[in-house]
Amino acid sequence: MKRFALASLSSLILLAGEVCAFAADVESVPPATAMVADPCPPALAVPEELADLADIALSPGKSYADFAELAKNPDVQAYMQAQRERAQSDWPNLCRYRPANAALRQRPRMVFIGDSITENWVKGDPALFNKDIVGRGISGQTSPQILLRFFQDVVELRPRTVHIMAGTNDIAGNTGPTTEQNFKNNIMAMVELAHAHHIDVLLASIPPASGFPWKPALKPAPTIVKLNQWLRSFAASSGSRYVDYYSLLADSQGAFLAQLSNDGVHPNRDGYAAMRKLALPKYDR
Repeated sequence: MKRFALASLSSLILLAGEVCAFAADVESVPPATAMVADPCPPALAVPEELADLADIALSPGKSYADFAELAKNPDVQAYMQAQRERAQSDWPNLCRYRPANAALRQRPRMVFIGDSITENWVKGDPALFNKDIVGRGISGQTSPQILLRFFQDVVELRPRTVHIMAGTNDIAGNTGPTTEQNFKNNIMAMVELAHAHHIDVLLASIPPASGFPWKPALKPAPTIVKLNQWLRSFAASSGSRYVDYYSLLADSQGAFLAQLSNDGVHPNRDGYAAMRKLALPKYDR
């Protein structure tokens, strides 16, 4: 009996050793896929100088030269480089608004989605963006990037209305050469996604620009006019509402009115104040 007990104890010890070895092997096995619960790294520390950059962009009377000079700051340059490196693994920047979306405690009435013109609007007219209206703009983005964010940053928030503004950076080629039809396809896809989820659409015109400071060789004014004609027509045929900021902001040459923009592309606070009158549906004013 004692020999049996000792043998049993030895077997248990051996079995326990085998289990531990198996567990160690399991821990050393790499994951089967790269899909994880939270792919987003901690947010980068934002340099204080970026607040000054925003103020230059938004304060009437400032110039792009002021902005360009401050952008040379080493901390700003390091931050921008870190953002570019992160974009290699998160091209549409889904991580940008993921925490803000999770923190929402009620269904927003409207979501504004777009590029820097939408992103700056939150800073330029903060009273417009409250618990009922949220901004989901990301500087530099093109329509394919915005489309990839659309389900997460619009549909899942279940707003009554979405305000879509895109096109400036497509024309500038920020994510590489593209076609007018590619831009149109991305807009159509966003509108169809919205309508499939019973979300009303405000389809914004592309704001005027006779040039882009970061792409000085380009002459975008005629293309902006042509794409805005299409946006107006598509809005009418798709049951969306076209918001004609272009006519409000453009001079006779197709450039941005100087008093409403500091760089000829982005509205300043006076520009956003003028746009606000067109932005909200009558029932939201």
